[in-house]
Formats: sequence, structure tokens, C-alpha cells
Amino acid sequence: MATYLLDTTVIVDVLNGKHHRNELLAGLVRQGNSLACCAINVAEVFAGMRPHEASATDALLKSLDYYEITWEIAKKAGALKYQQARRGRTLSLADTIIASVAMSYGLTLVTDNVKDYSTNGLPIVGLQLYPLRP
Repeated sequence: MATYLLDTTVIVDVLNGKHHRNELLAGLVRQGNSLACCAINVAEVFAGMRPHEASATDALLKSLDYYEITWEIAKKAGALKYQQARRGRTLSLADTIIASVAMSYGLTLVTDNVKDYSTNGLPIVGLQLYPLRP
């Protein structure tokens, strides 16, 4: 059994009923896995939420395990952003924090934006990805 950290786009797809994400995630849970989010996901989702979506958004996010962004995770994210920039890959700070949460807690990141978490087609070292197709 594993815990899967959901990328924000996956959470948004669930809320909007797109790409059969509900079925996929329900299948992972039926197999005994857990689903999770972090502060970045919450902030990004609420930044794009319309007022009439608040109840469903709150319910979904609160149903997920929640992983804190600690001092060490923040440092790791900054270092990761720096390392990737030195390799010619510009990652958003949000993506580096999400990746650092996943790596620090030993979570598998569920994403349909594999390119956001890779360099030259290879995943960030130490990051476990569960790649989805949009």
C-alpha cells in the first residue's frame, strides 16, 4: 500500500469531473492506498475556485491526508529549484515544493505534468511518479 500525493491539476480534474480521475483515484483507494495533498495544492485550488464550488472543494481537500511543509522541506525545495536551474530546467517554486513534499515523506506523486517534474525526460532523482495522461 502506498500514499499518493496528488498534483493540483489532478485535484482540479476530480472537482471538474474530467479525464475519469474520480474513477482512477477511487480504484487506488479500493486497493488500500491513501490519497494526499499539501499546502501548495490547497492554495492553488482555492486560487482558482469559484464561490459556488467552495463546499465541494472543501470536502474533497479535507478527505485527503494532509502533509505539512516543514523547514527542511522548504530548504529541500529551494535547493531542488537551484539544482534544476543549473541543469537548464526552470521549475516553478510550487512544483519544487510539491516534489519535495513527496520525496521527504516517501509519497508517490500523481501527475499528468510529468515534464514539470523531470529534466531531459528523466524524473527528478528520488521522486516517485505515477504519470497520468491528460
